[in-house]
This record gives sequence, C-alpha cells and structure tokens, in this order.
Amino acid sequence: MSTSQSHPETVAGILVRICMSFIKVAIVLYIGALAGVYLCQRQLEYLPVSMPSGTPAENGVPEMSVVTVRTSDGLSLTSWFAPPKTRDGKVILFFHGQGINIGFNADKARLLMSRGYGVFLAEYRGFAGNPGAPTEDTLYNDAHDTLRWLEEKGFPPSRVILYGESLGSGVAVEAATQFPVFALVLEAPYSSAVNIAKLRYPYFPVELLMKDRLDNLSKMQSVKSPVLIIHGMLDGFIPIEFSRELFNSANEPKTFLAVKGAGHPPDLYSHDAGNLVLKWLDAQVEGEKEK
Repeated sequence: MSTSQSHPETVAGILVRICMSFIKVAIVLYIGALAGVYLCQRQLEYLPVSMPSGTPAENGVPEMSVVTVRTSDGLSLTSWFAPPKTRDGKVILFFHGQGINIGFNADKARLLMSRGYGVFLAEYRGFAGNPGAPTEDTLYNDAHDTLRWLEEKGFPPSRVILYGESLGSGVAVEAATQFPVFALVLEAPYSSAVNIAKLRYPYFPVELLMKDRLDNLSKMQSVKSPVLIIHGMLDGFIPIEFSRELFNSANEPKTFLAVKGAGHPPDLYSHDAGNLVLKWLDAQVEGEKEK
C-alpha cells in the first residue's frame, strides 16, 4: 500500500515565487505609469497655468495694451501689445516658455521696448484664462493668426521679429518657415520635444507615444531669415547641445551665443542676455538700412 507524501517548498522555490510576484507588480506599475504619461502628455509638455497674468500696468509695462486676437477656429485670445516708437520700427512677437504666463516676461518686454522696438507678448490658448487647450497644431495656427493680426495693424512679416523662449521656440521656428519675417531669435531652444522627453522619461518609449513633437531640427533649413540662438552654458533643463545642433542646421546668416554661468530662462537675462539680444537686433536693423 503506497502513501503520498507532501514535500515542503524549498527556499529557492519561495524566492522564485516572491520574485515573480514583484515582477508582476512592477509590470503593472510600469504599465500604469506609461498610461498616465501617455494620457497626460500634453499637460506635462505645456504645463498650462490658469493663474491670471494681471494687467500690463500691474506688471510694470503700462505702455502695453491688452489686445484680443480672433483665431481661425473661433477663439478670442488675450495678449499684450505695444507698437514701436517709430513709424518704420520693428515688432518683436514673443512666445514664452511652459508653465508661465505673459506677465512673467514683462521685464523682458520692458527692456526690448526701451530700445524702441514694439513688443507683442502672445498668450497661448489654455493659459492665464484664455479659452481652449494647447496642442502643437493649435499653437502654430494661433501664431499664424497673430501674424495676420499684426499685418492688419500695419506690421507685415518683414517688420516682425519672432522671438521664441524655450517651449516658444517651437512656435517661433514653425512660424518662421511660413512667413518671411525680419529675424528669428531663439532663447534656450530645443532640437525637438521628443528629445526633451527622452531626457525626462528615459524608461518610456516616448518616440512612439508623443503626439506633439515640435521638431525644430527638421524645420530650421526652411527658415530664410537671420537667426540668433542664445543659450545658457549651465542650462540643466534643455542642454546647450540641442541648441548647437539646431544652429548647425540653420542657414546663414546665423549667430550662436553661449552665455557663461547662465542656466535656463529667466536666468539668462540675469547674465546680460537681454543686452546681447538687443545688440544683435540693432545690428540687423542697421544692416538693413545700409542695403
């Protein structure tokens, strides 16, 4: 007569079972995190802020006026604008970075206006009380609508300087491929949003998942206007190497300025970047007069 005996589980077997449980939990957590990043990717990419920017006067630029641009899809976007001091002066159309509103760049506007330039601080949809939600295509279209608004006010693209700060560099580069603007200034730009995402989320297949790619690198060769790229050498948010790559693909005339000791905006302007930008812009204006 045979009897069955139960064999106690070995230590190795217990460890294997525990490891498999941990692996299953890790897989579930990874898939959950991946799904969260995918679903919230535009929120993470643009960081739209609902905080009101206040009035121009409250931000120290009383000479600027609150203006409204009607977009091609029917939204009314509020921004700030001050015309140039002279009849033939240039207007700087400024696109800001992520996670802020136009009020944060009032100091930059004040410096640029002090030299006689007009300044249009463009506020994005979904920011600072503006309706809608930002996407790559809608930001591009809104920039086009703003350029048309400026032209209706007597400032054609040939009198407009596009200025893109960080996130805004993607908007400025794309607009420069579509309109014959006077010049393009890029402050702490990136080669593409995908490359930034790879740095932030190295364990996710962001290249396959990203909807809004903001691929500046592929567009730079289509820009025919003079280009200035300025970047802080200590920028820990967007590596300066991305700007160098972008600069190498740009057409002449082009200028690259690496600012020692400076990080990401707004730190660049704390290291005299504003005066460097103005010096370059003034040289472009003087060059036009000499032609």
